Amino acid sequence: MTLRVAIVGAGPAGIYAADLLTKSETAVSVDIFERLPAPFGLVRYGVAPDHPRIKEIVKALQRVLVHPDVRLLGNVDLGVDIKLEELREFYDAVVVATGARSDRDLGIPGEHLPGSYGAADFVSWYDSHPDVPRTWPLEAEHVAVLGAGNVALDVARVLAKTGDEMLSTDIPAHVHEALVAKRTTDVHVFARRGPAYAKFSPLELRELAHSPHVDVIVHPEGFEVDEASMEHLNRNKQAKMVLSTLANWVGREPEGKPHRIHLHFLEQPVEIAGDGRVETLRTERTRLVGDGTVEGTGLVTNWDVQAVYRAVGYRSSAISDLPFDDRAAVVPNEGGRVVDLDGRRVPGTYVTGWVKRGPVGLIGHTKSDAAETVAHLVAETTPTATSRQPGDVDAFLADRGVDVTDLEHWLRVDQHEIHLGEDSGRLRVKLPGRDELLAAGR
Repeated sequence: MTLRVAIVGAGPAGIYAADLLTKSETAVSVDIFERLPAPFGLVRYGVAPDHPRIKEIVKALQRVLVHPDVRLLGNVDLGVDIKLEELREFYDAVVVATGARSDRDLGIPGEHLPGSYGAADFVSWYDSHPDVPRTWPLEAEHVAVLGAGNVALDVARVLAKTGDEMLSTDIPAHVHEALVAKRTTDVHVFARRGPAYAKFSPLELRELAHSPHVDVIVHPEGFEVDEASMEHLNRNKQAKMVLSTLANWVGREPEGKPHRIHLHFLEQPVEIAGDGRVETLRTERTRLVGDGTVEGTGLVTNWDVQAVYRAVGYRSSAISDLPFDDRAAVVPNEGGRVVDLDGRRVPGTYVTGWVKRGPVGLIGHTKSDAAETVAHLVAETTPTATSRQPGDVDAFLADRGVDVTDLEHWLRVDQHEIHLGEDSGRLRVKLPGRDELLAAGR
């Protein structure tokens, strides 16, 4: 008998799981449920607009969606439109692949003052996520970005570049207009550790210097490498490439461009302060301990900034009717098999991607995650669903009044966005709202 599998989340993690299921020796029928009217998760709504190369992965993901044993059911919210227990009526197994979209807290005083923002929220805004407001406050001239990963670089780059530089991307009019009007001149990126431990990818780092309007300034204070750092570099080719680029920029004279990105190492944020909104970021100088970690020195610097962006990591959110480890921000699991907080297996329920292991790693890790989860699912799952026809779940959602979108709907949206970009010589112009996505798909 063909196994019926529901996957919740149409980002890379969920789609890779579907791909592996269809390539297994077990006969399967896979339905992928997505909360948004459009698929692809953080590839569509988490990659910076000026990185179209990374978004090329959509082509491979879309090939999975056209497989005859895979269906896309978009605009369906687990816990709102259908409960987990209701899914079990129609599917023998459920794989949750909802990813991570929230910002991790810093845990310092003042981090939630007005003017202090989570990077994930800003990314959602400039990527035109349909569930976020279309406006964003961009009055700050001096901005701090906290973090030493690619998201921090994305935020710094988008804030520093001119709005017109972004016009060649897929951003819609409201994002372009806001970026043109922004007042940012200086973006300060702060890393708690030394330059050897920056999590930037070499390509993303080099791209900072590609803008004709932005000077990149690496401040020599804190640019330190010790013996432990060298050992780390010898084990990590990418880190060595990043350090080489940074070293070439240390002490380089600015060219007088109108915008600047400053990179500061060995500075950890300790407080965000201000009278009713962000006015000051306080950082403490750290020092290398010799084992790859750092400790505070007690030397505090006040930075006059009007906005702070916290790019210290994403975290997953609790999923309705599933156990959740709030400390680790994952669904507790053993190799992708969901367990409750007492360690007991939850039958027929699996996880993959960031909600399984936390928001670390790249696409390759997501594939190996899915392979582990799917291997367990295929080996363990037996037919348990009582309503086994695809039309059964369709009728259930129709009775609930859910406006379900399918692959044909998405393909019409895709063509419409491409058409919108043709007049301006762009690859596409992204539709910004849920209503626009639903209308275009119809």
